[in-house]
Parts: sequence; C-alpha cells; structure tokens
Amino acid sequence: MRVSGEWFFADHTQAVCAVLTDAGHRALFVGGCVRNALLGAPVTDIDIATDARPERVMELAEGAGLKAIPTGFDHGTVTIVAGHLPHEVTTFRRDVETFGRHAVVAFADTAEEDAHRRDFTMNALYATPDGRVVDPLNGLPDLRARRVRFIDDAGARIREDYLRILRFFRFHAWYGDPDAGIDAEGLAACSANSAGIETLSKERVGAEIKKLLSAPDPSQSVAAMAQSGVLARTLHGAEARLLPVLVHLEGAHGVAPNPIRRLSILGGEDHADRLRLSKAEARKLDRLRQAMAMDAAPAALGYRFGVEDARDAVLLTAAALGAPPPSGFMADIETGAAAAFPLSARDLMPGLSGPALGDRLKALEARWIASGFTLTREDLLD
Repeated sequence: MRVSGEWFFADHTQAVCAVLTDAGHRALFVGGCVRNALLGAPVTDIDIATDARPERVMELAEGAGLKAIPTGFDHGTVTIVAGHLPHEVTTFRRDVETFGRHAVVAFADTAEEDAHRRDFTMNALYATPDGRVVDPLNGLPDLRARRVRFIDDAGARIREDYLRILRFFRFHAWYGDPDAGIDAEGLAACSANSAGIETLSKERVGAEIKKLLSAPDPSQSVAAMAQSGVLARTLHGAEARLLPVLVHLEGAHGVAPNPIRRLSILGGEDHADRLRLSKAEARKLDRLRQAMAMDAAPAALGYRFGVEDARDAVLLTAAALGAPPPSGFMADIETGAAAAFPLSARDLMPGLSGPALGDRLKALEARWIASGFTLTREDLLD
C-alpha cells in the first residue's frame, strides 16, 4: 500500500526528505499525514520521523539552505521550513519514564521503537519518501475498519498523558465507524482513569472538546463519554441526549457544525471557565442561552441577535422541544436582522427623561416588533 496526494509530491516535501536521506538517514512520514492520506481526508500537517539526532537535522537543513527552528530540540523536534511551510522532523524516540503529560524520553534508532510510544494504532503508520507504507504495529487493519484502538495496554497509554482520554473520543468522532461502535477495551480504560482529566490544563481540555464537537456527527462519541463518566468529569452538569437531535436538525437545514452551538445543547455550567473559551466564544455561548430563554419569534430573535445566533437559537430550541423549527424561520430571521427601529430617545424628549424615557422607548420597540416591523415613526409617535 502507498500514500499519495498533492502534499506528498510537492517539491518542498520531498526536499525535506532528501536532506535526510541523501546523508544516509531515514525519513518517514508519520501520524496524521499518513492516516489522512490513506483515508482520503485532507492533510494539513506534515510530520517526519528520522533516526538522525536533532543537532544533525539542524546541521543538514542549514547546509541545504533551509531554515531550521529548534521548536522542541530537547525532545528531538526540529521544524524545517521549506516552500514557506513548516515540516516537523522528530528523531525516533522511546519512553524511559512517564508521569502524566511529562516524560523522560531517549532517542531511538527504529520506527518500531518510536511507534510504541504513540497513542493509537492508526497514528503509528509511517510512509517512506516513495510512498510505501511502513506498519510496525499492524495498525492498517484498524485503519481500514475505522477502529480507534490504543497501542499495547490502553491504561498505560492513558496514564502517560490523560488527554488521550479525550483524544480517544475525538478520534472516534472523526475517524471511527459508527456502525462498529467504540472500542470496548479503550472505553473501559478511559472510564477507569477518568479522574486524571482533573489534572489537565483547562486550555488543553478546551481545545480537545472543541475539536470533538466540530466533527460531522460527534453524537455517538459524546454518548460514550456520558456512559463512561468522562463527560461528567469534563463538563459538569452536561447531558448527551439532545445532541443527536441537534445534529439531525443541522443536517436537515444545511447548517455547518459549530462547537459552541453544540456545547449549548449539552447544558451544564461554567463551560467558559472550564474550557478556557475565548471572549468571543464565551459571548456566543451566553447570547445563545439568552436567546433561548427569551422564547421569542424568529424575526424578533433576528432583530435582537443577528442572523447566525438567531438561527442557532431556533435550532437549539427545536432540539430541546423535540419539534421541527417554525416554517420559513430563516426568512423571518433575516427580516428581523435587517430591520432598524425608527425611533431614538431624542424623539421622546423633552417630554420624558430618566427611567421613564427608557421604559417608554422599550415599550414602543416591543410594539414595533409585534407589528412585524411595519409601524412607522409617525405611527409610534401618534
């Protein structure tokens, strides 16, 4: 079996490999680029494993006129920039001692040693510069079956880095076969070690959850998280039961996945803090909750929150009620979003001021919205 693709045949990709192989070293593509190429999925990051030590990689790259950055030098990683794109080159490694996210590693000489320290079998696939797949741990059958399976002992892999619990569910959402279900051994190990999630940084957990919820349909993975106790450890008070309903509605109305919209349907508390959401993400989460609490018509939601958040609120409300959204809701939302209230505070002065002015303006605005945005300035002042 061979990998191929535009990324693989690109001059800059082959040039980085040649820097190593021309000097007698091995250069093997590894991880996501090999996995995705074999699955026919987009390749965004190019990782190369080699038997050359990092100082040798730096020397060879610079000798070839390429920019070399010691991004993770102590752990064997050098980023070589070619064709204005980064290529991560990492020396084969083996774990000497592991404790959570941190590990004592030693450089190794073979791909097989390197493969044993990776997380899932489908990520321990390598490819030579001519595209031939190297499979030291027999991961190809798992990839073909779209089965996410830990390498060697699942519990041991998790205790090396507890983020692998969340990665297990995320990889299943993106690459697993929903008909085959989730790997039972991996699920049991995630459940048994779920307390380790509390040791992870909020930034790492947040990044992983957002990637998971961005999958086309993460419903099965999130349900398995709930079943195993991982969801409760990660998102306090969250429930998985309404997510498949929302995903169905998204598909029925041609709406692309959005992790914050999906986070909203899970419910729970303190998500902005626990996941270290950005200010924009936290603001969207809060706006969606406000919009759902208003129980307003789509047009009013469009006026108050804009097209995107109003649409999301309508879908979320429909999912929560288990009913289809109102007929023609998108047209109503767009009408509301385009509407401009024809009055300002100045129009009611000097007759009113202070709280009375604000109350009167709000009452007139509510009347205008109830009219379907048809009342004119003169109508409202009459």
